[in-house]
Amino acid sequence: QVQLVESGGGLVQAGGSLRLSCAASGRTFSRYAMAWFRQAPGKEREFVAAVTWSSGATYYADSVKGRFTISRDNAKNTLYLQVNSLKSEDTAVYYCAARPGVYYRSPEHYDYWGQGTQVTVSS
Repeated sequence: QVQLVESGGGLVQAGGSLRLSCAASGRTFSRYAMAWFRQAPGKEREFVAAVTWSSGATYYADSVKGRFTISRDNAKNTLYLQVNSLKSEDTAVYYCAARPGVYYRSPEHYDYWGQGTQVTVSS
């Protein structure tokens, strides 16, 4: 089992920044592909970014590329998402997710989820 706890969300003005964190406990964090998803009211959960366990390669949704940065600290069992240049359309609940092995962009492939952290961007 892997337990995930997100933090760092909040209310921010358009153009602002936040740093989201996801603390993991349980099985070997370093062997899991980690990802961030988000879900806005009335919309499906969508892929934001992922980082592999093996090479640390990163992947992003086109909508956040160049503005968001995903990273992981295996020594601290923590996943991060630096979100910059926030837009009103970034408003959503942000979830971190984990799965053993390779990463996927579809949420149904992930075994473990955090409870989410709300990001609200005011225009």
